[in-house]
Amino acid sequence: MTAGFLAISAGMTHAEQARGCAERETVLSRLADKYGETRQSIGLGANNALVEVFASDETGSWTITVTTAEGTTCLIASGQAFEELAEVLPAKGNDA
Repeated sequence: MTAGFLAISAGMTHAEQARGCAERETVLSRLADKYGETRQSIGLGANNALVEVFASDETGSWTITVTTAEGTTCLIASGQAFEELAEVLPAKGNDA
């Protein structure tokens, strides 16, 4: 999946291309159009970086991205067999 993003990131620096980075809208469009992935979760990382997980209910593919404050989005990881979980913390004192 990363190779496809490298081809669309012509305006990015060499380091950004090597990491699979592009403008946010370009990445989101590619994830939706080519892989059928939609955002499943979101959070803030270091330096106000936006961390998101995208996945497809139909194919099970998933992608983790990080978007900088400047709007550059980079692919961090991708794979198959995505499942949504809502686990409850074990009771205190339980070694489970």
